[in-house]
Amino acid sequence: MPSPLPPLAHPQPKPKSGPLSPNHTRTTDPFSPLINGTSPDPAQWDNFLSRYSGAPPSEQGMESSLMEPFTYTISHPGKDIRRTLIAAFNRWLNVPEDKLDVISSVVNMLHNASLMMDDVEDDSALRRGFPVTHKIYGIPQTINTANLVYFLAYQELFALRDGHRPASPDAPSSSPTRSMGLDELVTEELINLHRGQGLDLFWRDSLICPTEDEYVSMVLNKTGGLFRLAVKLMMACSASDIDYVPLVNLISVLFQIRDDYANLEMKEYSENKGFAEDLTEGKFSFIVVHSVRADTSNRVVLNVLQKRPSTPSTKKYAIEYMRDRTHSFEYAVGVLRNLDVQARAEIERLGGNPVLVGILDMLKV
Repeated sequence: MPSPLPPLAHPQPKPKSGPLSPNHTRTTDPFSPLINGTSPDPAQWDNFLSRYSGAPPSEQGMESSLMEPFTYTISHPGKDIRRTLIAAFNRWLNVPEDKLDVISSVVNMLHNASLMMDDVEDDSALRRGFPVTHKIYGIPQTINTANLVYFLAYQELFALRDGHRPASPDAPSSSPTRSMGLDELVTEELINLHRGQGLDLFWRDSLICPTEDEYVSMVLNKTGGLFRLAVKLMMACSASDIDYVPLVNLISVLFQIRDDYANLEMKEYSENKGFAEDLTEGKFSFIVVHSVRADTSNRVVLNVLQKRPSTPSTKKYAIEYMRDRTHSFEYAVGVLRNLDVQARAEIERLGGNPVLVGILDMLKV
């Protein structure tokens, strides 16, 4: 005999309030799956031309949402060497404080936006010891926000226009910065920045080892671009006619070689970016370039770069090879000390600058 069917459940009372209930109140929780806003109204399409006669208004809530990836990036600041560099050069250039604040803001925006893009292009995992922005917000939103920040930085330049001293007809030809507008200065260095990054990516993805001269050219574009931009904007707003760009170029190359050295050698860097992250990214850093070219018959380093290793054992082997076989770390330290001597001599020639000397002290290995 079949078992009796279970009793029917008693019908549950309908909730007094819900998404479809007339008593329901619209939620303001931004994470709610419900659709916020008013009901569609056909009348809003009447007189469209008069309602939308100019640029669309920006809403504060939307703007903060669009900027959230950038806000996340700057919430984990680095050592902010660019701001220190700006303060150091201002001991010579004496830019008014309000203009200096704008320059610092523009450079900071461009720098952090470029880091967001770099991390996507390098498929990095960590930045300053925290997950990179695109691991939190996704690649599309990160790219869009970084591009938005580039253009917002251009808007910031409007605050500098009144303080920009145009070149006089008899301005010395040795100071090309004087003959350039602020927009032109920024555009030139952003082009340089992307050219340098493009070369770095091309060598990595094609497994082509650059020469040292090619490496330096790439660094002057990629790393030097924003360093030069900061000082060029300061020069454009200063009464001084001294050209500080050569010193900036020297410091830029010193900074990048030291950064390449730290990536493979220093524990602090491993904690912030991951152990020997340059090898995982397949990057032709200064030490890698030297090692590959010091013994072209041995493809150990090239093979490691090609594999993009994530395990410590393979990376440790490559580092030991570069340290013990091609002595590339020793070579890099020698180059860094040479550049340090030249930078200190140039600072002294320009009148001395204890803040800049302090930066060089910080970069010593």
